[in-house]
Amino acid sequence: MTVRTRFAPSPTGFLHIGGARTALYCWLEARRQGGQFVLRIEDTDRERSTDAAVQAILDGMSWLGLDHDLGPYYQTARLDRYREAVEQLLAEGKAYYAYESKEEIEAMREAAMARGEKPRYNGYYRDRQEPFRDDPNRVIRFKNPREGSVVFDDKVKGRIEWSNSELDDLVLFRSDGYPTYNFAVVIDDIDMGITEVIRGDDHVNNTPRQINIYHAMGAPVPVFAHLPMILDQEGKKLSKRTNAVGVMEYREQGFVPHAVLNYLVRLGWSHGDQEIFSIEEMQSLFDIADVNKAASRFDVEKLSWLNQHYLKTDSPESLLPEFEWHLARAGIDVSQGPAPADVIVALRDRVQTLAEMAERAKIWYAPIQQWDEQAVAKHLRNASGPTVLIAAREALANVQPWQPEALHEVVAGLATTLELGMGKIAQPLRVALTGTQVSPSIDHTLYLTGRDEVLRRLDAALIKAAE
Repeated sequence: MTVRTRFAPSPTGFLHIGGARTALYCWLEARRQGGQFVLRIEDTDRERSTDAAVQAILDGMSWLGLDHDLGPYYQTARLDRYREAVEQLLAEGKAYYAYESKEEIEAMREAAMARGEKPRYNGYYRDRQEPFRDDPNRVIRFKNPREGSVVFDDKVKGRIEWSNSELDDLVLFRSDGYPTYNFAVVIDDIDMGITEVIRGDDHVNNTPRQINIYHAMGAPVPVFAHLPMILDQEGKKLSKRTNAVGVMEYREQGFVPHAVLNYLVRLGWSHGDQEIFSIEEMQSLFDIADVNKAASRFDVEKLSWLNQHYLKTDSPESLLPEFEWHLARAGIDVSQGPAPADVIVALRDRVQTLAEMAERAKIWYAPIQQWDEQAVAKHLRNASGPTVLIAAREALANVQPWQPEALHEVVAGLATTLELGMGKIAQPLRVALTGTQVSPSIDHTLYLTGRDEVLRRLDAALIKAAE
């Protein structure tokens, strides 16, 4: 039997970090076993589901590279199938119509609580065999077994047992004609051949109810794995409605997708002491049964460290698509400056994110917008500053080839000729070329600025020094 996992988000908001980790674990579990990964959009909550949220989910999955083999399926396109399934249960006496108003249901719950019992439906219509009638309060309820218990071996949490006496007759179809989550998800998983259901542990309470529906439908029950929560840095639960940001926001902050994936895979799973995993290693080593039962804490500093690792070690060419996206977002016209791959090489050891890299790169694609006056006073208006700029302009005018190595030799030669330390040469040049005293190595700074622009900026710096 082909292993099939599924990621089934509700499009009521962006794809947040907790959802992305679930999607990753489902994807990896399928990939390790040579199975299939299904994407399903559970959009039957018509009041809160939006097209924008659907697109945010699809964009997030695409950016992370979590490709699906089947789907995306949409629950709103399967309403006829849910009606067919519930009609089967009605015909077999495993479901029934109920007609209580909201007020009657509330009174029922209050009465149960007054008796010290769990508030739930009392089964009034369970055995009345009421026929269909046009009624705004009409729902279809499931005849949950009243005896015995539901037992399942959770791949993460271990053995879980629920007494059927703790479960009431849940609603399968609401009065608005839409199926409830617990019913639609079972029919979907049956029809789509899902063999492993991997999801957050906030669904543990739903699982015994769903298992009983599988049995009622005469379908095999999949294996379940419920993932522990992800906590924020304060130890609070991450929530898409409170403190978690969407996956695409991490892109905007300058993280690369495989750094995010590497970080997420370690939020609850480990392989010895290994911290850095390629996608191929994740696919071959990950096993949902090895996921930790304890909650994990999200640490942005650790994610930033991983991101910097990939900026330093990945080929500049592989980082180009993301970096160019950030350059465009920063309003930078790459035709007005150096090749972006060269910028990556110059800055990769100095930044943690591509957004930071794009911000620092602006100096090579546009004139100096603002001078650091303290740096100007210290390095351009001192005794040696103008002398260095004049000598550098003359030496750099005819350098061949215009490459970092050749430029480094020129700067070193200036230090020897002028009998000054390298710092006394590099800092005035750095201020002249960037307006500040902070930049990559002076040879890379010269190289990226380009010969013509270097000469123009040296002339402007001489005027600035004389002010």
